[in-house]
Amino acid sequence: MTHSAPRDRAPGTGVTYVFAVCRGTRAVNTADVAGLAGMPGGAAVRLLPSGPLTAVVQTVPAADFTDEVWQSRLSDRQEIETYARAHHEVVSAAAVHGPAVPLPLATLYHDDGRARRALDDEAHRFHGVLKRIAHHAEWGVKVYEPEPPAAPEEPEEREPAPVGSGGREAPAPGAGLAYLNRRRGVHERRERRREQAQSVAESVDAELRVLAAASRRLRTHGAVPGGDGRVHVLNATYLVAEQRADELTERVRALGERTGACIELTGPWVPYSFVGEV
Repeated sequence: MTHSAPRDRAPGTGVTYVFAVCRGTRAVNTADVAGLAGMPGGAAVRLLPSGPLTAVVQTVPAADFTDEVWQSRLSDRQEIETYARAHHEVVSAAAVHGPAVPLPLATLYHDDGRARRALDDEAHRFHGVLKRIAHHAEWGVKVYEPEPPAAPEEPEEREPAPVGSGGREAPAPGAGLAYLNRRRGVHERRERRREQAQSVAESVDAELRVLAAASRRLRTHGAVPGGDGRVHVLNATYLVAEQRADELTERVRALGERTGACIELTGPWVPYSFVGEV
């Protein structure tokens, strides 16, 4: 597997881009992917059978996927999102009628022959993944720390000035200690709120793992970008059987009501997080 155009390919030649791998015995046909745009500048999206497996592929210009071009593209958020959406659209179409193993963005082979050999070499692993994700979908769950209660408006608080500084009056007796106590109280309340949020996050994860065939904890992002003040305390993904989707949705709703936490549920998705290294 390679993630950039092979170095020995002439700029004007094409390479084989692989989106996903499916079972060859499932109801997969050209109609599943017909009309999909695929990668910008590429030929028609098509199927590449190899024994009991079928890859969903596209011939793309080698010059569009050199190391230099791809590294430049990664630094352009809008452009990389265009490629990621195109990749996901094809993977999703391939998964409509049965399990599909999504390959990473920009998975390329010299040609169809190399792609077929890779399918043959990794057939056992692909079959294992297809068996694991069949009739399952991926669901994402994020839990946020509750927003602190609104405090009454108070005059801006400043640390008391030291005695005799700049000719100003000395603070009232005990003012410095009162200031430090208020600051300590704010910090302690913040810490208690954070500990409670972490406890809720662990409780949510524990209950949802019972419903899932597999789960993964992902990196949290702290304060939510955009400045709305919410703090991210759980970022997890769950592989859930199709027949338990309604149960999952209801469980998340009930957990939100019981804990008072803000819980976001997204999905169902093609199970990118549970295909392992292929």
